[in-house]
Amino acid sequence: MKRFVPFLMMAGLLVSAGCNKAKMRIDASQTEPVASVMNLRYDTTVHYLTDYFPTYEKADSITGNAFVSVVAYDSVENTFRCVRHANGLGTLRVWKGGEAREVVVYSEKVANERPLLYTLGCENDVVKLGCSQQPQQVVALWNNIVLDSALVTMGEGEISVELPQLDGVAKRSYLRVYAFGGDMLFSDILVPLEYGKPLLDVAQVSRHDKQSQVLYSLMIDRFNNGNTANDWKMNSPEVLDIVDYQGGDIKGITQKIEEGFFDSLGITTIWISPITQNPYDAWGQYDDPKTKFSGYHGYWPIYVTALERRFSTPEELREMLRVAHEHNMNVILDYVANHMHINSPTLQAHPDWVTDSITPDGRRNFELWDEFRLTTWFDRHIPSLDLERKEVYEPMTDSAMYWLENYDFDGFRHDACKHIPEVYWRTLTHKIRTEFPDRDLYQIGETYGSTELIGSYLKTGMLDAQFDFNIYHTAIDVLGREGRSMNELDKVIKESLAAYGAHHVMGNISGNHDKARFISLAGGALSFDEDHKYAGWHRTITVGDTAVAYKKLALLEAINFTIPGVPCIYQGDEYGEPGGNDPDNRRMMRFGGYNAQEEAHLAKVKAMTHLRRNSLPLQFGDYLPLYSDDDVLAFARVYMGDVVVVAFNKGMAERELTLELPATLDASQLKAHFGNSIQANGNQLTVKLQPLSFDIFE
Repeated sequence: MKRFVPFLMMAGLLVSAGCNKAKMRIDASQTEPVASVMNLRYDTTVHYLTDYFPTYEKADSITGNAFVSVVAYDSVENTFRCVRHANGLGTLRVWKGGEAREVVVYSEKVANERPLLYTLGCENDVVKLGCSQQPQQVVALWNNIVLDSALVTMGEGEISVELPQLDGVAKRSYLRVYAFGGDMLFSDILVPLEYGKPLLDVAQVSRHDKQSQVLYSLMIDRFNNGNTANDWKMNSPEVLDIVDYQGGDIKGITQKIEEGFFDSLGITTIWISPITQNPYDAWGQYDDPKTKFSGYHGYWPIYVTALERRFSTPEELREMLRVAHEHNMNVILDYVANHMHINSPTLQAHPDWVTDSITPDGRRNFELWDEFRLTTWFDRHIPSLDLERKEVYEPMTDSAMYWLENYDFDGFRHDACKHIPEVYWRTLTHKIRTEFPDRDLYQIGETYGSTELIGSYLKTGMLDAQFDFNIYHTAIDVLGREGRSMNELDKVIKESLAAYGAHHVMGNISGNHDKARFISLAGGALSFDEDHKYAGWHRTITVGDTAVAYKKLALLEAINFTIPGVPCIYQGDEYGEPGGNDPDNRRMMRFGGYNAQEEAHLAKVKAMTHLRRNSLPLQFGDYLPLYSDDDVLAFARVYMGDVVVVAFNKGMAERELTLELPATLDASQLKAHFGNSIQANGNQLTVKLQPLSFDIFE
């Protein structure tokens, strides 16, 4: 093959024509989390060092290159100022204790979609990459160490990266590759390594591999009653039964783990609702019908380090975590930091810890989610904490650490993330990384907003992920509303990949406890344009048109299971529980007595989870868009030359597609799993899709 001639050379940028040098040797005994990539959107920017290396309270020095320079490092604030000189790709070198670690940094022009990199395979410790166009710059790293230029070679349409010699390597580390050309960053490469070699067997995947997770979201009180001795209803005339306690508890979760419920569904991580003590009396007000509410949901903490006795004892909680881990499952805790109940003894002792309930222009500061997002109150009885103040965020981050110190949780789902300032997240993650360096903890947040806002919290030193509500909202609109195009979904998926990286671990949801059930929207039992809370209070919400509702829900869930990110099933969506919005979307979980359509849908979801759990391309694969139009979307996931093709048809007519893969990929063995068909002729594929259907061709 004709070799590509090297061109622009910069410090930290790796291109080579294949020099014969000894293999690079790396002492891998000391590792840090893989550092986030730095996007320089402006000519001059200030960054926190702990956003990239959360345990580094200070560095000896930070150096740049010809593309970006570091003009100042403040060791007191632990911030550094960067000056961008041009669009391009490079690294910043951080020195500490005589060792250097690199942060990948880039600046690019705005583009609708990026050029692509994808893995072709590995032979003799050389990883081969394909590319959709020729890059001008390439950076390859083992974890946070840039590889020697002799290990990276480029030819036309192909890049080769030789793995370094690793001394003292841990079980899991990562090869990362970044490329730049035409003023654009390419999609990135992430190859998990098993003791320094590419992971090639799905049996090597563990519950700690974040890209491999399948989440299940449950509300404890509405899941399963395992211990009737802790049942406690308010039985108040002020509180309707639907918003009173229903008896679900931690013991009930343990029972379902032991019965194999989660195993049969293919779940790797259980996200449980908050477990801190809530008030025993009624609060809030809904006027039609008139009712107050109990704290059954867990989001009104009275004591942030006290276990809600209506849910569990400490012994029952530890038992649940032990049993989950025996079943190779993680458990993450929904933690509330933004607010506390107004009767909390903490707020009684520190009434000044809350934000002002009056805006600067004299309005009541309630539910002003975007205008005053860091100060607004959710309700009168749950004032927001002023977490920009050290005397507030230090004890509150300590209270989150309490649950990790005393219980073997595997991470957090963080409530109301965008309403909490960045200093809280930096402080919490610094404490986690410092105190628990050997625990693989996953932190995922809840933020509604732009990719820029959501992404501002996604740093090595803040959060691993957030739920991708932009994909969710686009998907349900495209699948459920008339006149919406799959081109819209294609665009938003690409925007997410550009914003969060091609191998992000964002949460892709089927629904949640704050949303109307999609199956009822898809079946027409709910209108997209009506008040879903009101509807849930005033009529019985059903599935609606069952001929289309289950198929559209399956389309949504198949999207979540096949695009990059972490799929998350909200309890009941696996069989198609209908409902309006809160509280109708929080009906008691059903574990049997399903009708034929619910049984069929459950079987389909189990098939999806089985495929994902047994497919390295669906977990770690690179994303290759193939086709989209008003009704159809198709893409491929590629990992080390293995290909999975996924196609969706939301239309009411059968469709036949001709798809073309890169010539270097072999698709001859692909077969359908959900009743459609595929034929391969070289790299040309002919796919036939039934109406309202999808398939995962593996």
